[in-house]
Amino acid sequence: MKRFWTLSLRVRLMIIGLVGLSTALITGGLAFFGALTYSVDRTLDDETLATAHEVAALVNEDRLPSPIPVSGAQVVQVVDAQQRVLGGSLTADRLTPLLRPHELATALAGEAVVLDGARLGVTGPLRVRAIQAGSAPLTVGTAPVNIIVGLPYGDVLATRTALRNALLLTFPLLLGALALIAWRVIGWTLRPVEQLRSGAEKISRTRRISGPARSERLPVPPAADEIRALAVTLNEMLDRLAEAQERQRSFVADAAHELRSPLASIQAQLEVAQRLGEGGTLPVDLMMDIKRLSGLVEDLLLLARADADTRPPARLSPVDAGDLVSEVVKAYSDARVLVAVVVSQRVMIMVDDEELRRAVGNLIDNAVRHARTRVEVATFLDKDQAVISVSDDGPGIAPEDRERVFERFTRLDDARGRNSGGAGLGLAIVRELIIRAGGTITLTDVQAPWNTRAEIRVPVARSQQSRTDLVTKA
Repeated sequence: MKRFWTLSLRVRLMIIGLVGLSTALITGGLAFFGALTYSVDRTLDDETLATAHEVAALVNEDRLPSPIPVSGAQVVQVVDAQQRVLGGSLTADRLTPLLRPHELATALAGEAVVLDGARLGVTGPLRVRAIQAGSAPLTVGTAPVNIIVGLPYGDVLATRTALRNALLLTFPLLLGALALIAWRVIGWTLRPVEQLRSGAEKISRTRRISGPARSERLPVPPAADEIRALAVTLNEMLDRLAEAQERQRSFVADAAHELRSPLASIQAQLEVAQRLGEGGTLPVDLMMDIKRLSGLVEDLLLLARADADTRPPARLSPVDAGDLVSEVVKAYSDARVLVAVVVSQRVMIMVDDEELRRAVGNLIDNAVRHARTRVEVATFLDKDQAVISVSDDGPGIAPEDRERVFERFTRLDDARGRNSGGAGLGLAIVRELIIRAGGTITLTDVQAPWNTRAEIRVPVARSQQSRTDLVTKA
């Protein structure tokens, strides 16, 4: 039962519908077959009993002809209590009674008796009924005579068998045809739900519910049904979320903008005091915090602009990935761990030079902060994508946290210290910058000696793509 609820809604509706439909068809088929059987048997019994009563009347009036006239293929016998045949039709045996004593008792009790036609030398069974004549000169002593009437039953049974086989063959075919129709109808009915799902997935993937993308809302089906009401309600919820996000973005942007000026002023004063030798070591100590706060303000402004979609499109141009990475790594020559570069081949990529430098720098900052002895930055070509990877031998990141670290203000337990941990915006900014370049950023599984690897995948330049195609064809 638990597995049933894990199936898709379409499959569950199909199962429920088919079970109900098959139950209805089986019940209806059995009822129809039973009613038809009862009706035919009742008609045959009425016909045989009517003939029996007519013969009984002739017996009671002592006008029994020999042979007894009958209609069609009926078989009629008149027997006494000693099972002696007193009269019969041309189709009946004049010496041997049609029914044995126990069969005669059953027939006289009001039940039909079905006999093998071999007793009369005919093919097919007989359906036999019997009654007693009221009083007649043929009565022996006080025992009345018995009227036995049989009717060939083979054609009826053959027709019944054919009908049963037809029902057994038709029901599965009908059920299959109805199942196919139901599958298409259910799919057509659930199409608005799938459109809602795909629309929600698109909004979730782009993480845009405000700004110019605010017009991207869930499609509202034209039918005035529950699905339309659901779509309208969800769109209203997205509008409220967009308004809340807009207020939050405005607050962050305004706060960051207001902080830039006083921080710049404080930094300038500290630099002057440091040059003049005033304040002892205080300017040096405060300068680190001021630079950290200034970086945080710039990060907040970048993310606020990204949320509002107010930044101009990225200025994409062909760049040599190896040269760019080598230039960025030069700034880490005096880092606390070794930062190495591995360039396997020349790879031209289409990116915004400055934005990619910042993204790679953020990844290297994060790797240097957690690495034990070494960080490696590599560039290589993977099919039609260029890959820039940053690997470190730090403590690593658990698989369940690899997506969460790209969320804003997310810091894992080992990065909460003020000196060792950042503000939790570095990887979020990397993702925003890489998305603007039409690429992706993921944390992947690695082998020793590395424990963490971040991979940036961006499109290659057209010239690089052309060369790659030529090498592939060759």
